[in-house]
Amino acid sequence: MRFIHMADVHLGCVPDGKTEWGSQRRREIWETFQESVHDAADMHADLVLIAGDLFHSPPDEQMLREVSYLFSSCPGVCFALIAGNHDCMTKESAWRRFHFPDNVAVLGPDGCECITFTQFGCEVYGFSYDRPQIDKPLYDGLMPDENDAFHILLAHGGDALHIPYRTEEMERSGFDYIALGHIHKPQIVLKDRAAYSGALSPIDAGDEGPHGYIVGETHGHSVHLQFVEKAKREYVTMTVTVNEEDTALSLRDEVASAIRKRGSGNIYKIVLKGQRRIGVHFDTELIAGCGMILSVSDQTAPALHLEMLRQTYKGQLIGRYIESFEQDAQRKYAAERQSGATGISSGQTDASYDQRLLAGLSDVQRKALMAGLEALLAGKS
Repeated sequence: MRFIHMADVHLGCVPDGKTEWGSQRRREIWETFQESVHDAADMHADLVLIAGDLFHSPPDEQMLREVSYLFSSCPGVCFALIAGNHDCMTKESAWRRFHFPDNVAVLGPDGCECITFTQFGCEVYGFSYDRPQIDKPLYDGLMPDENDAFHILLAHGGDALHIPYRTEEMERSGFDYIALGHIHKPQIVLKDRAAYSGALSPIDAGDEGPHGYIVGETHGHSVHLQFVEKAKREYVTMTVTVNEEDTALSLRDEVASAIRKRGSGNIYKIVLKGQRRIGVHFDTELIAGCGMILSVSDQTAPALHLEMLRQTYKGQLIGRYIESFEQDAQRKYAAERQSGATGISSGQTDASYDQRLLAGLSDVQRKALMAGLEALLAGKS
């Protein structure tokens, strides 16, 4: 038997809704799902498993009709699905009134059900959510019937508010494969026994990395799994290192070049790190125009050459301000150097004044020193 395991499709979701590409992303989620269903037909898969959250919210009848038509267009493939916490089957839900074609089995919310596919010797167990949160470990203790079928459990959850489970319980449950949903990152829970397929497409900036579905090939009661990347784009956090020579324009060009290399179709969060010239503040909106960029975070610090400034302004306000941090820094640096906690080697006797001072300050003190000096130097200029 060959099957596809997918989950967390979130049809109807509009990722990055406030951006100019938000509506495009909504269409892409539908298109990726449609292509994945057709993949099942093209590879002659016997079964498609959907482990919850096919929809981003409880679907109306029209959304169910759209999906039903798609399933009916692949009559040689069987579909088994459950509703998750996002698209749960409440008593008023359209799920309960809708009739899918004969090749589709929807497992309801009233206790664990078993659907038998005799044509390829498989039984699928599971149940749908009837509400957004279920904090009881309802998968613990579930076991398949004792027969020769290949036993699959469709399950959705894994955190404290969404059917928590214990891996050791799953391991001894007797299911040949457990198709998991709810966690958006693809991951193996039990080797060739239980896995999260992850979200079919990334739906928010936290969904970094590849996304797609799992293809399973059974051999008796064992299964071989292969992850297939399917999403049209990824969310990527890109760190750009800044130096004193950089300007907003040079950073814009550097970011644009990096995006071309990494993939212009991806969606980026840009993080600027390093040291900038004193008094320089980068135009993050200019940098954000380089592509599909959700945010630009400027985490740079001013390049303050403390020893040089102390000597240059000795006896003046700036010099005294730097020296006011020395006593605390010397005590802390000496204590931490003995324990090796400064990040400066105990054998490194030539540590600079700047290194010693900064190593002896807390994060709050460092920020105060930098912010105060930048303000004082700006006033000078």
